[in-house]
Amino acid sequence: MTERPAHPSAGTLLQEGGTLSPRGDWTLSHYAALRRELGRCPRHAWAAAIDLTGLGALDTAGAALLAELVGAQRLAEIDRWAPDLPATRRALLRTLGEAMAHRESSALRPSRPLIDTLARTGQLVEGFWQQQRLLLGFMGQVLATLAATAWRPNRWRLTAMVAQLHQTGLNALPIVALLTFLVGAVVAFLGATVLRDFGATIYTVNLVAFAFLREFGVLLAAILLAGRTASAFTAQLGAMKANEELDAIRTLGIDPVEVLVLPRVLAMMLTLPILSFVGMLSGILGGALVCLLALDISLIQFLAILQRDIPLNHFLVGLAKAPLFAFLVAVIGCLEGFKVSGSAQSVGEHTTSSVVQSIFVVILLDAVAALFFMEMGW
Repeated sequence: MTERPAHPSAGTLLQEGGTLSPRGDWTLSHYAALRRELGRCPRHAWAAAIDLTGLGALDTAGAALLAELVGAQRLAEIDRWAPDLPATRRALLRTLGEAMAHRESSALRPSRPLIDTLARTGQLVEGFWQQQRLLLGFMGQVLATLAATAWRPNRWRLTAMVAQLHQTGLNALPIVALLTFLVGAVVAFLGATVLRDFGATIYTVNLVAFAFLREFGVLLAAILLAGRTASAFTAQLGAMKANEELDAIRTLGIDPVEVLVLPRVLAMMLTLPILSFVGMLSGILGGALVCLLALDISLIQFLAILQRDIPLNHFLVGLAKAPLFAFLVAVIGCLEGFKVSGSAQSVGEHTTSSVVQSIFVVILLDAVAALFFMEMGW
């Protein structure tokens, strides 16, 4: 930001009685000479009256020297003592004076570790509360839009939903099956190692079945989708916002929640129960393989124990949590995408935030649900 007079000249500093008068161009090209001239200025003269009417061109380098000359706090109040200067020049000097005054006050502030820690804690709590309020409001908006379009088939976005079903469901099927298979094998191996000391290795079948039907099947699938799909939702919507595509959609009179959010939420709510079911089967299959190889429990005996000792309600309890997890993961991913400010850094930050929030919410709700079902005897 530089202003040029009609006849530029080298900057100088004149002292006339009790008044300091900066003259000429106070710019970066004259910075070294002006710095030497300020060094020769008597210290007591720095608090003298200032006359800026003879000032020529000015940029941020010259404004910084003026802040040293008159004091940053005084320069921040330039509207009061130099109202005749052009508005653009006063804005430059005021902004730089406020920034330097804030920096000086921060540097002079005494260190208060306890108070600073409490202040940061309060800021974190306040930010968390505002985030939860925003999430609840967005969930309400999504549910309201779903209720408004549910009875109007002409407004259903079936093509978009099928595309999201393919992306979130079919493409995620191999990794979910592989991961749950390996975790099932690990759980069976650890269970057999512990139960062998008590002569109860046969109960490894019950351990694997209970773990995957009630918890691990849906939990691992939800965590994988939180890391894989929620981040994709955030990146897609964030890129659209950065490219002003969301503004274009609103300009056309179309609701972005109806067009972009609902297909993703519905697709996630349909795919996660299916992936959870696949995860349950894969985890039990991994446990059955370990039982066959390490415990000499045949597949027929394994299935017979499942049929005899494992009630159906364990499968229903696990599967009932899938739609809720899917809804929350999809909503958090879409909300973080809408919160992107427009830069590539913001896209990365909100993508990370969506993954962390989704996994945290899934694990928290799974723990609460486990306690609730245990107390209810389900």
